[in-house]
Amino acid sequence: MDIDYVSNLLKDFKAGNLTLNDALEKLKVLPYEDLEFAKLDHHRLMRQGFAEVVFCQGKTVEQVLAIVDRLADYNRSILATRASREMYEAVKKTVPEATYHELARLITVERQKPPVDQDRFVLVMSAGTSDIPVAEEAAVTAEIMGNAVKRVYDVGVAGIHRLLDQRQLIEKANVLIVVAGMEGALASVVGGMAAKPVIAVPTSIGYGANFGGLAALLSMLNSCAAGVAVVNIDNGFGAGRLASIINHMR
Repeated sequence: MDIDYVSNLLKDFKAGNLTLNDALEKLKVLPYEDLEFAKLDHHRLMRQGFAEVVFCQGKTVEQVLAIVDRLADYNRSILATRASREMYEAVKKTVPEATYHELARLITVERQKPPVDQDRFVLVMSAGTSDIPVAEEAAVTAEIMGNAVKRVYDVGVAGIHRLLDQRQLIEKANVLIVVAGMEGALASVVGGMAAKPVIAVPTSIGYGANFGGLAALLSMLNSCAAGVAVVNIDNGFGAGRLASIINHMR
């Protein structure tokens, strides 16, 4: 529910096209709607610029369907993370505009594309091919939130010449998201090359001493490169959201 929705509703009431009861019925979901198993924050778009995002992991197919269905009544764009194909198939039946991003495990609904500044882009980089699912979660998140996104994958430090070939793109990017597992070294290297904010995403990719991403997380937190911020392990969504906020600042 955005400002235009509320403004048009009030204008319709003022013009006599909407009864008081009808207007109250439409506004009663502010500030949230109680579905018993979930309380939907329909006010999120007005406060933060994007609708409440659905974290699907741990939810049933029926719960995800009910939440997305209600969000679709008030929002042009919807994002659901950690979603299975089964969840998508259920959502698609009631929200036909829904799209499933297999690698990223995202469900998106985009009825109207937001304006995008092509000159200020987010660059998403992955150290390895195995890190791409998390990188794609970040990239698609940033895209649906109205950002131009470019991708450079499999440029880890084990073959640093592949990374050095991307110097011009790194310099032109407005915000960088660096996704890496193993020891997470790519974030420090890119942080030392870039004059723009770098958002580091450790992944759970790696052998035993990687500890499910903990080694990469600690490495990124201890980076000696200035300007590197770190989100949680495998949190591509968090990186995409933060990148979007930074990229839209003027």
